[in-house]
Amino acid sequence: MKQTLKILSVILLAGTALLGFPSCNDGEKEQHTETTHKQTYTCPMHPQIISDKPGTCPICGMDLVLFDKSNVSDYLTLSEPQQALANVTTDTIKTGSFSSFKQLNGRLTVDPSQTEAVSSRVAGRIEALYVKQTGVPVRKGQPLYKIYSEQLAALQQEYLITIAQAAQFPDDNKFQQLADAAKQKLLLYSQTEAQIQQLRNKKQTSPYVTYPAPADAVVSELFITEGQYVAEGSSIMSLEAYHTIWVEADLYSGEASLVKKGDVVNVTVAGFENEPKKMRVEFMAPALQAGSQLLTIRGSIPNSNNQLKAGMQAVIQLPVANTSKALTLPVDAVIHDGKGAHIWVETGEGKFAPKMVETGAENFNRIEITKGVEEGDVVVVSGAYLLYSEFVLKKGKNPMAGHNH
Repeated sequence: MKQTLKILSVILLAGTALLGFPSCNDGEKEQHTETTHKQTYTCPMHPQIISDKPGTCPICGMDLVLFDKSNVSDYLTLSEPQQALANVTTDTIKTGSFSSFKQLNGRLTVDPSQTEAVSSRVAGRIEALYVKQTGVPVRKGQPLYKIYSEQLAALQQEYLITIAQAAQFPDDNKFQQLADAAKQKLLLYSQTEAQIQQLRNKKQTSPYVTYPAPADAVVSELFITEGQYVAEGSSIMSLEAYHTIWVEADLYSGEASLVKKGDVVNVTVAGFENEPKKMRVEFMAPALQAGSQLLTIRGSIPNSNNQLKAGMQAVIQLPVANTSKALTLPVDAVIHDGKGAHIWVETGEGKFAPKMVETGAENFNRIEITKGVEEGDVVVVSGAYLLYSEFVLKKGKNPMAGHNH
């Protein structure tokens, strides 16, 4: 009897084992199938693209990456080395003064008040041209050209005769007046006091006269050649000085209230960003440009060492608002996308969560936050975009999915 019970026990155990093996195998297959089913792929740049197998994004062509769909937490956890590698830095937000600006694209142009037109005071032949090409800098008093003029020689002779008569009849004011009139003619023909005194001392006329540069400038235009005959008043050359230079900018008529004549604005010239300059608005066009809704404003800035050149691009900053108490962040701390604007807040040690915000005025490097943060919040000020990308990679969705203003 005992022997029979032992045999039955062995048979039952064997049957149970045979039934159990398929059950175990089925569990493993089910677990494997479930694991396989959970493998989901997405595009790092377009999280709306989801696939259950590897491939490429149909929008941008990037390789799809695997993400854990079961991870539903709304924050990222980064260790200190990871934060250092991603250059993630934080700052405690606080209120402070804030000035916002409207940026206008401008350009540098020549100040015409510093343009000198050199013309011939007498008719004659250009005997020598000392400056024969444009772009050449000249100094005040430097010889520009020498002209041969019989008319000038006749005026010199007239002056010598009148001063001789005045000397012979010193009591007759009429001769002295004639001498003064002859001298005035020479002065009107650009003869200097020194040249007239030299003529008086030597008592010898010369049909040649050399004309000097009236100021430190650059030859911008040249209208004659050596040996050419010119009439009285003919243009010889044009000189431009660049001690100051004009800055012009265009703004829409709806923005005209942002600036008025006399306002002081900031100007930054391309290539000289580290040397911003102050400019007073000296002119506002009384009418819009033909065929447009643009209004021109203008001012001048100093140009030491002639570093600035006409044609360079410039940025003009018009002050828009000044706030004594505002919550601001660096511009790069705010991520803008189709859902709106969001920032990253450190909610715990190494934990970073996205937060929807509303923004206000903005200047060159900071932006005002009007809603979504409070004074004392610890906000990511650099590395925000890397956190955004990391969130998309790990979660497979936009950080602001499901959030509304």
